[in-house]
Amino acid sequence: MSQSVVPSGRDWKRSAWIWLFLLPTVVLYGVYTLYPIIASYWYSLVEWNGFDSHQRFVGLANYQQVLKDPFFANSFKITLLFMVLVVPARVLLSLLLAVVLNSPRLPLVGVLRSAFFIPVVTTTAIIGVVMRFVLDPATGPVNSVLQAFGIDGVDFLGSQSTALPVAAVLYIWKFFGVTMIYWLAALQTIPHEIYEAARIDGASVRQIFVHITLPLLKPFLIIITVLTVEETFHNFDLMYTLTGGGPYFHTEIIEIYIYRWAFAASIPQLGHASAAAVLFGLLVAVVGAVQLWGVYAARRMRRSNP
Repeated sequence: MSQSVVPSGRDWKRSAWIWLFLLPTVVLYGVYTLYPIIASYWYSLVEWNGFDSHQRFVGLANYQQVLKDPFFANSFKITLLFMVLVVPARVLLSLLLAVVLNSPRLPLVGVLRSAFFIPVVTTTAIIGVVMRFVLDPATGPVNSVLQAFGIDGVDFLGSQSTALPVAAVLYIWKFFGVTMIYWLAALQTIPHEIYEAARIDGASVRQIFVHITLPLLKPFLIIITVLTVEETFHNFDLMYTLTGGGPYFHTEIIEIYIYRWAFAASIPQLGHASAAAVLFGLLVAVVGAVQLWGVYAARRMRRSNP
C-alpha cells in the first residue's frame, strides 16, 4: 500500500482544526449577515415598532403600503437616476485614465496610480462631512473662490437642481480608483507585442485605441459595468452625510428611505422598512443575475476571440 495514504484519524483531526478556525467567521457571518436577512423577511410581514414585544402579523399589507407610497416611488426614481449619472462617467473616464496609466513610458506611474486610489481607502462618511463644509454656501472655500469672481454663494447641497449631480460627482471621485483598477487589470491581459506591431505598421494612438484596445476589452466592459451598477446601489453613507436625503427628498435614495422608516421616524415602523428593504433586495438580485449573465457572455466572447 502506498505510504502517501493519510490515516483516517489524522484526516479527522485536520478537518476538526480547520472548522475550529473557521468557527468565529461562520458564527459572525450567521449572526450579523444571515440572521438579519432572514429576520427582515419576517419583519416585512408584521406590524412592529421595534420596542414592543408584540408583533401583529399583517401578511402582505406592508408591501402594499410601500408600493402605494409616493415617497418610495420617488426614492426608487432617485436611485436609478443616480445610477445613470454615475455609471457611464465612472466607467468611461476610468477607462481613459487606465489606458494612460498603463503606459510603461509614463514617469511616476506608480505614484499616480496610488494618488487616484487614495480616495477609495478614505472613510466615506468622513468625506461626506468634510465636503459639506467645503461646499457650505456661507463659509465654504469653494464659494469663497466663486465670490472672488463675482458669483454669490451657491448652495450646492441645498438646491434641488444641484444636490444630486454634486453628490454623483463626489461619488465618482470617491470610487473612481476601484473602476480604474478593474480596467488596469483588464489591460494587462493585452500582449504588448500587439501594440508594438501596430506602431511598426504606422498606427496612430487613436487607431490603436479604437481598433485594438476597445475590441479586446469588450468582454471586460460587460463585467465592469455591471459591477459598477451594483456598487452604485450602496451609497447610503455618502448620501446621508452629504444631504440626508434632502432638499425635499430630492436625494433620498432607497437606503435612506429604509433608514427613515426604521430609525428616524418618531414611531419606527420596522415592518414597513423591512418590506422596502426586501423590494430593494429584489432589485439588487436582478442586477446580480445580470452580472452572472455578463460573466457568462464575457467568457463566450473571450473564447470566440482567443
